[in-house]
Amino acid sequence: MTEISTPLPVPPDDPKRNLVVARPNTDESLPHVGLVGDTYTVLISGEDTAGRYTLIDMLIPPGGGPPPHRHDFEEMFTVLDGECEFTFRDEHLVLRAGETINIPANAPHHFTNATDTAARLLCLCSPAGQEEFFASVGVRVPTRTTPPPALDAAAQAAFIAKSKALAPLYRTELLLPQAD
Repeated sequence: MTEISTPLPVPPDDPKRNLVVARPNTDESLPHVGLVGDTYTVLISGEDTAGRYTLIDMLIPPGGGPPPHRHDFEEMFTVLDGECEFTFRDEHLVLRAGETINIPANAPHHFTNATDTAARLLCLCSPAGQEEFFASVGVRVPTRTTPPPALDAAAQAAFIAKSKALAPLYRTELLLPQAD
């Protein structure tokens, strides 16, 4: 039998916090970040939510998606358009438009768009902070649908080195293959 405790009262409204409305197709003030071939638009930042979560609109081109990684925060994806193949630990599954997956904290995972058309996802991270990692390693692009610039071999090596160096600061571990 569980013990019932007296609930705490709901805290008062914080008038310093504002309503946030995100319009990713028309709001030029939203940050659009290109990385790993994808374009991520931060709809709601940790600054907007007092650090509780961040919400990111992700445009994933054919062949796109992040490398295997893990982090100590929850990450949820809802596929808005198209489909992506997710790998969670050693389980592989395909998510299509309208479907949602929650990745528990610390679990190894990655996803890829294995189709020939772009996919669009909403990604919610709780608590917030992942948007700061993306801003630190990515490059700003002008719109939600602008692809990041292509990287030559040297630029790609520099991006990987920077990502590996900064990932621990954002509670993230990249699970990249070891170089020989």
